[in-house]
Amino acid sequence: MKTIAEIAVEIGVSKQAIHKKINRQPLSISLRQFTSTNGNTLMIDDDGIALIKEVFDKKNRQPNVNRTSTKSSTKNISFDDELIGILKENISVLQKELEIKNKQIEDLTAAVKNLSESINVANKNELAETIIDGNKKMIEERKPKKRGNIFKIFSRKE
Repeated sequence: MKTIAEIAVEIGVSKQAIHKKINRQPLSISLRQFTSTNGNTLMIDDDGIALIKEVFDKKNRQPNVNRTSTKSSTKNISFDDELIGILKENISVLQKELEIKNKQIEDLTAAVKNLSESINVANKNELAETIIDGNKKMIEERKPKKRGNIFKIFSRKE
């Protein structure tokens, strides 16, 4: 069992580089079974060290997350099955959440459409009232004004 600092010195990289690599999702899942803590120190066993070295191998740039142990192939199969099960479960949860979000979007779209239609109706009614009011004013302005009796007496007759 070695610490991350010891592995970093052995590989020739920084502790931060190792932390970044082991905290990535597929690798972090596969390393859980090879780690333990001693106080605040993370200890990694030989299989975990081999996995970390494989990630940093210059010839093999892509981490091989399927290789979890060199001791037995049955351990690999059970871990792969467990990982696949976890991933399938995550996919089903995400699909359910997506269905819920799609339904919410549909509901909001319908609400916006209804609101838009009611706004259009209100604007049409307001426009019609404005036109009617304008026509009434024009008709009233064209009518001759009624004058009182005093104007009739003093007005010129044509």
